[in-house]
Amino acid sequence: MTQPALGRKLAAWWILVGALILVAFWSASLPEEDRNQADAVYTYEFGVGGLVLYAILLGVVLAIAIGLDWRETFALRRPTSWTTAGLLALATLIGLFVVAAALEFVFHTGEEQGLDPTGWQPDHAGAFVLSFLAIAVLGPITEELTFRGLGFFLLNQFGTVAAVAISAITFALAHGIAVGVPVFFVIGVGLAYMRVRTRSILPAILVHVLFNGLQLVASVSA
Repeated sequence: MTQPALGRKLAAWWILVGALILVAFWSASLPEEDRNQADAVYTYEFGVGGLVLYAILLGVVLAIAIGLDWRETFALRRPTSWTTAGLLALATLIGLFVVAAALEFVFHTGEEQGLDPTGWQPDHAGAFVLSFLAIAVLGPITEELTFRGLGFFLLNQFGTVAAVAISAITFALAHGIAVGVPVFFVIGVGLAYMRVRTRSILPAILVHVLFNGLQLVASVSA
């Protein structure tokens, strides 16, 4: 594909990511009573809404990628080494929890995001399953394809360092939590590094899914 065509796709990606960042920070600016979603994961509205929104985002990302080699663009291929990928995934997952815990102690990002449930509510298990699928399955897959997939591929024309850094900072900003930017930036760098080392997005997706899933399970088990 020609450089002008890639440039148009990069511009479309920037528009999409810019919109995500604006919406995220607008949502974070709402009064606390309007954005306090501590037990939102136990509502069907949150679960279904999350699945629909991530499905729409994924559709837009795939639409931008039309005409590109999706296997190359999204790095949808086997890692160069499953052993290396496994060791990196384990090290990255442990590192993410250590960094997130350390920065959470300082910045309290979980409290700021307002998605930490108050405990397990078995009467709302059905709604929780849908929320889990949105937060720990479809969400991570969509975010990886958006930032470490399409975004990384389009930014890589400016160099690997630029692709890692820019995809990580946009990923961090897209969460809409100012005090949490350092947390999400470090996570974004770690996931992007995995993509570079393994030449595959699959390990990053696995780590992201496990990270979100374990965080959510731990929060309802507390």
